[in-house]
Order: sequence, then structure tokens, then C-alpha cells
Amino acid sequence: MQMELNPYAKFLAGREPIAILASTYGQLTTLAKRLPGDQLALRNGREIVAHLADCELVFSFRLRQTLAEDHPTLQPFDQDRWAARYANCDVDSALSLFGAARKWNLLLLAGVTEAERVRPVSHPERGTMTLWTIVETMGGHDLNHLQQIERLTAPKA
Repeated sequence: MQMELNPYAKFLAGREPIAILASTYGQLTTLAKRLPGDQLALRNGREIVAHLADCELVFSFRLRQTLAEDHPTLQPFDQDRWAARYANCDVDSALSLFGAARKWNLLLLAGVTEAERVRPVSHPERGTMTLWTIVETMGGHDLNHLQQIERLTAPKA
């Protein structure tokens, strides 16, 4: 059974993905500072930030592979197995990696042409997509996880 092409599209709600990508690091940094001291919220927040850092590495490669190769096939990854190693991660290191990789990706995307936006790429679980589908996925993925951290940092009633 094929997965949805972009399961995060609903989070975009018509918003421009590059604007979201450009603002995520600042929002993430602010939210991370507000993580409550209780261990469960702190662990969950750390895992979300670490997951975003990991995903930014994956997206970095996918963007570059799509621009450099003719209709490449992307390599899926098991996010739960990657997350099994997050106990050794800290929020500051994850934020630092995310911020640096995101800045690098935004610089890459600033030079993408209209023709490059529609370069095809195959995802074994989701089917054929374009470079811009990846960018839209990144934006929706950011919004999804920012909302999760917002819930963790919301004052308890």
C-alpha cells in the first residue's frame, strides 16, 4: 500500500513553505527555552528537536540528490530506530545542528529555478514526487512538530 505523497501538506494550509522553513529555527529556539522542567516534557521536547535535526540531515541529502541526479530514488528511514539513540542527545546540540543544516538548505533553495522545482524523484513508499514536494513536506513537517512542542510548553490549566 502506497503512503500519502505529502502527509504534512495539511499543516501548510496554503502557506509558502520557504517562509516557514526560514522561521522555524527561531521559533524552535524560543520554544526549547520554554520546555518545562518535568522529565517527561523535557525528554519529549528533546526527542522532537533531535528528530528535526536528523530530518534536516535527511532532507539535505534528498534535496541535493534530486538536483544532482536524474529521477533518483530516495532512501526511506525508520525514524523510531533513529530515535532509539536520542538518550545521548541534548537540546542545544540538536538545535545547533538543525540551525546550521537549515541555513545551508535555505541557501541551496534560494538558487533553485522554476524548472528545478519540478525535477522528479521517487520515494519507495510515497511514489513519484518533485523537488518542491520535498520542500513542502519540510514545511509541513516543521509546523507539525512546532505544534507538538507548543503543546508541551503550554501552561497547565
